[in-house]
Amino acid sequence: MKPNITLIGMPSSGKSTIGVLLAKRLGFSFVDVDIVIQEREGRLLKEIIAEEGMDGFLKVEERVNASLDVTRSVIAPGGSVIYGRKAMEHLKEISEVVYLKMSYEEMEKRIGNVVDRGVALKPGFTLRDLYNERVPLYEHYADIVVDEEGCFQPGETVDKLRALMESKLAAEKAELDQMLRLLKDGK
Repeated sequence: MKPNITLIGMPSSGKSTIGVLLAKRLGFSFVDVDIVIQEREGRLLKEIIAEEGMDGFLKVEERVNASLDVTRSVIAPGGSVIYGRKAMEHLKEISEVVYLKMSYEEMEKRIGNVVDRGVALKPGFTLRDLYNERVPLYEHYADIVVDEEGCFQPGETVDKLRALMESKLAAEKAELDQMLRLLKDGK
């Protein structure tokens, strides 16, 4: 297993909330990349978008995500991180990438004010357009998919994710044990 976990998904999918809970349960640090961006830039996300436009914001976001240097951390980037190829390659290299999957209807119910949230919404795009464009990208980059359907509390999603991670770890251990047996038998 890689030394970090990165949570990707739509705005309001619970990356930050679930990330904090998961980090506590695993004894990891928690990195909210939106806050890292704001600290490095000295501006709120919505100010970066207003001043530099969507393309400018996406460049800043990609640069910051591609430069993260952490271990034993749960990383929660913004929902638009999947537009940055360099950022996603880096995150996949340093972490297990987990997609927190949710339905469009659930996202719409949770999201609130897209401007105040700093949602990277292209001009002329609706929330439905955003959802339809991003879902295939999340699925492409994900090592693990956690469907939040039926999870009514963040703790339920954390439990589901932890079980999936433990299952993946057990499968990797079994594969390693098998390779060691083969090597031993080959001598």
